[in-house]
Amino acid sequence: YEGVINGNCRSLTKDDFENILALGGTILGSSRMPFKHITEPDENGVEKIPAMIKNYKKMGLDCLVVLGGNGSQKTANLLSEKGLNIVSLPKTIDNDVAETDFTFGYASALEVAAETIENIKTTAASHSRIFIVEIMGHKTGHLTLNAGIAGGADVILIPEMPYDIMSVAEKIKRNEFSGKRYSIIAVAEGAKTKQDALLSKKEYKAKMGSLSISFQMASQLRMICGKDVRVSIPGHVQRGGAPCPQDRILASRLGAAAAECILQEKFGVMVVLKNYTLCSIA
Repeated sequence: YEGVINGNCRSLTKDDFENILALGGTILGSSRMPFKHITEPDENGVEKIPAMIKNYKKMGLDCLVVLGGNGSQKTANLLSEKGLNIVSLPKTIDNDVAETDFTFGYASALEVAAETIENIKTTAASHSRIFIVEIMGHKTGHLTLNAGIAGGADVILIPEMPYDIMSVAEKIKRNEFSGKRYSIIAVAEGAKTKQDALLSKKEYKAKMGSLSISFQMASQLRMICGKDVRVSIPGHVQRGGAPCPQDRILASRLGAAAAECILQEKFGVMVVLKNYTLCSIA
């Protein structure tokens, strides 16, 4: 929302959209503007909401189209309540926006995450190692869960279900007993142990510091299982690269539906894919 707050805009031409379906990310650039701080003044003392309303009118906009995840959708709803014409689209790799089957960006990230898990098996098997693959997802585990299933992970750990490290170790031991020489653990970056889940956000942050859940788990499993444990973090690779065909099609369909809403002056809605049918919800 920085562009609207600061009045930083430009008109787009046909050239801006040349081959845009094959491009990842956004041609506009992006900036993190947490919803919990949206009603607070910025570092220059600018009141964000009044500034956006002022610049919306100054630019002579018919509608503001918002693409993003939960935070972006919350701010879009707030601007709609303030009287601006808003149409939003669900875009996030986490696939955690309510009321839509899928968000665009998710399928592309899922391909990368699943391929990472699949590709790590060769090294894991040849060296008889335990590999922990950390997948993006602070609060939701859609990406980790489905990447783990598609990639054939032995253990999948997600934020919604706190885990017991001894249960993880037991699964690894069962693999060894059955003759399997390696184990792959797919873990969401926001996964927590049952003990850590009882801590407050502040307490948990103080305990972990800069240590990720994967390295904490690796240290624990080395002591419990007595085996070599390695960590692989694909990180922002999951957010980059060319979109997969499924995302290109979904984004095109949602974009066309958003344009129809604007032409019909149907504002204050999010365009979604619900039960595999395009629709708009208020």
